[in-house]
Amino acid sequence: MDRDRILLTPGPLTTTLRTKLAMLHDWGSWDGDFNAVTASVRRRLLDIVHGHDTHVVVPLQGSGTFSVEAAVATVVPRDGHVLVLDNGAYCKRAAKLTEMMGRRCSVMSFPEDEPVSAAALDARLKAVGSITHVILIHCETGAGVLNPLEEVAAVCERHGKGLIVDAMSSFAALPIDARRVRFDALVAASGKCLEGVPGMGFVFIRKAVLDGCAGRSQSLAMDLHDQHVYMEKTGQWRFTPPTHVVVALAEAITQFEEEGGQPARLARYEDNCRTLVDGMQAIGLKPFLAPRHQAPIIVTFHAPEHPAYDFRRFYAAAKQRGFMLYPGKLTTVETFRVGCIGAIGRLEMQQAVNAVADTLREFGIPTTPR
Repeated sequence: MDRDRILLTPGPLTTTLRTKLAMLHDWGSWDGDFNAVTASVRRRLLDIVHGHDTHVVVPLQGSGTFSVEAAVATVVPRDGHVLVLDNGAYCKRAAKLTEMMGRRCSVMSFPEDEPVSAAALDARLKAVGSITHVILIHCETGAGVLNPLEEVAAVCERHGKGLIVDAMSSFAALPIDARRVRFDALVAASGKCLEGVPGMGFVFIRKAVLDGCAGRSQSLAMDLHDQHVYMEKTGQWRFTPPTHVVVALAEAITQFEEEGGQPARLARYEDNCRTLVDGMQAIGLKPFLAPRHQAPIIVTFHAPEHPAYDFRRFYAAAKQRGFMLYPGKLTTVETFRVGCIGAIGRLEMQQAVNAVADTLREFGIPTTPR
C-alpha cells in the first residue's frame, strides 16, 4: 500500500503531509521560538470560540481525558456537587473521574440514542439546590449524538450553576461562541477536529471564575490554574511540553484558517457524513441514530445480522483495504462506528464504503438495501 491507512475514528485522525512535516524538527522547550509557537496557538484557539474577552485557554500535556480531569479538579471546589448529563460512554467516564477526584457526583441518565434534555436539567436544578456544576458532553461519540449545548448553557446560567463542556469531538467543527454561550470550562484536544496529532489537550476557563480556582486541584501536574499563572508569567510550560505536538497543532490551525475556519470544516464533515450514510445504506447497513440526532463527527451503524459477521475479522479486512474503522461503544446492540473527521473528503468516504462493501461480499453477507 502506497499511502497511510485512512483513520475513520474519532481521533487520532488522518493528518495532512504539512502537519506531519511540521514534526520533523526538534525544539527547545524553554526556547523563545517555541514559546512564541505556544503563544500563537493559545491566541488562535481563543479566536475560534471568540473568547478573548471572556476566557483564557490553558494547554495541558496528555490525551483529552487528562484535560477533562484537570478541568473538573481545577474548576469544581472540593465540596462542590457535580451533575453529569449521561447519554453515553464518555459521559460515564466523566462521572467516574469526578468521583475519583473526591467530588460529589450525581448522574442524570438519558437514552443513548437521544440528546440530553435541557428541560429535564431545569427541573433537576430546581429540585436539588446542592448542585454547583453540570458536565455536558457536546458530541457523545459513543453513539454520535449531538447534545444541545446552547440550551443546557442557558439553563445553567439561569440557575447560576457552573458548566463544564467536553467539546473533544466538536470543537472547531460545530459552532461554539463564547459571546453567546456561558461556560466555566470547555475542553478539547489537538488530535480531533483541528486535525493535529494527539498528545495535548486545552481548556478554556472563564475569567470570572479563574481566580477562585487557585489551590483547588489535588494534582500538581494537572493544576490548570497553576499552569495558567506560570505561562502568563514566563511564556513557558511548567513541565516538559509535547513540543512536536504543539508545532504540529500550530500548522494544523494554519490549514484550518486557510480552509475557511469552522464553517468550512463543518461543511466538509457534513458532506463526508452524507456520503458515508447514503453509501452504507445503499449496501444494507443502517445507522443507529435518527438523522435529527446525528452529529457529522462519527456514525454508529448496526452490525449486519448475519452469522458470518465478526467485528475483528471485519476490522482486519477493512484495514487490509486501507481503512481503519472503530468498534461499537453501546451496551444494548452490536454496532460499529465510522468517523467522518480528519484530513479526508468525499472521495475517501466513498472509497471507505466501497471497501466495506467488498468486505461484506468476501464474507458472503448480502449488500442490498433493507
